[in-house]
Amino acid sequence: MSPRRSTRRLPWRGALGRRPCAAVPPPSGAGARSNPSPRRPPPSPPPSTAQSAPAAAASSSSSPASPSSAPRANAAPSPPGSTASAPPPPPPPPPSMKAPVRAQSAALPPAPSPATRTLFLDLDETLIHAQTDPPTRFDFAVRPIIGGQAVTFYVAKRPGVEAFLRAAAERFEVVVFTAGLQEYASLVLDRLDPDGELFAHRLYRGACRDAGDGRLVKDLAATGRALDRVVIVDDNPNAYALQPENAVPVAPFVDDDNDQELHRVMAFLNVTAGFGDTREAIEYYKELITAS
Repeated sequence: MSPRRSTRRLPWRGALGRRPCAAVPPPSGAGARSNPSPRRPPPSPPPSTAQSAPAAAASSSSSPASPSSAPRANAAPSPPGSTASAPPPPPPPPPSMKAPVRAQSAALPPAPSPATRTLFLDLDETLIHAQTDPPTRFDFAVRPIIGGQAVTFYVAKRPGVEAFLRAAAERFEVVVFTAGLQEYASLVLDRLDPDGELFAHRLYRGACRDAGDGRLVKDLAATGRALDRVVIVDDNPNAYALQPENAVPVAPFVDDDNDQELHRVMAFLNVTAGFGDTREAIEYYKELITAS
C-alpha cells in the first residue's frame, strides 16, 4: 500500500465567495487525449551541480562563487575584491488563504427537456484527491495561479472515474458543482474532460452559498432544476445540507487504489430510471444500503 497522502486543508478551500454573476460554460475543442497513464512518481530534483573542492579552488579566481560556497558566519572575512555572492533570498510566502473568488450565479441555462435528469458531482475527495505536497504516486499535476502565485497540485483520480463519467453522461445532464476555486478546479476538469463532452456545466466556489460559519452550501434549488429530477453526489454533508433528500453520500477518497465508491454510485444511477422522482429512488437506495 502506498503511503497515505496529506489530508491537510488546501489553499483553495479557505476563501469564500459571496457575490453572484454569470455562469461559466465548459470549454470545448480542447483536443483528444491519449489513454490515461499509470500514476507516476513525483519529479526528481535536478542533479547537483556542485564542484569538487579542487575544481572550485581552480575556478574561484575567474568566476563568482555560488550561493553554496558563500562564507559561513564564523569564517574569516573575504579578502578585498572577493566576488562571493550574497545568500539566496528567502522563498516566497504561500498563496493567500483569502485569494479572490470569482463570483458566479448558480442558475443554469434551461435543461434540454423537462424529462432531463441532472446529476451534480462534487470534485475534491469525490472524483479526485489533490494536494500540494508531492505524493508517492499521482495521475497528473496542475499549476494554477492563486493569490498571484503559481501553486502545483498533484492529482490522483478516484478508481473508475473515467468509466463512471462516461456512463453518467449517457443518462444524465452532468454538472460539476465544486467548492474549489475556479482557477484550480477548471484545470482539473479540463484533464478529466479534455473534449468538453462529459460536463454540461461547471459551478465553482463563487456559486456556493456562505452559511455564515465557514461552511459552503450548494443550493440545488438555485440552479433552476426541478428537485424531483436532480441528484447530488458529494462526500461532504455540509454541501447538501439544504437538500439532503437529493443526496447520495460517498466516502471521501484520498489514496485507496481499491476504492469502489463510484461503482456503487453507478449501480444506484441505473436504478433511478424506474422512479419518476429521483428523491424516491434515493430513499429506496438508502434503505437497501441500511439493510445490507
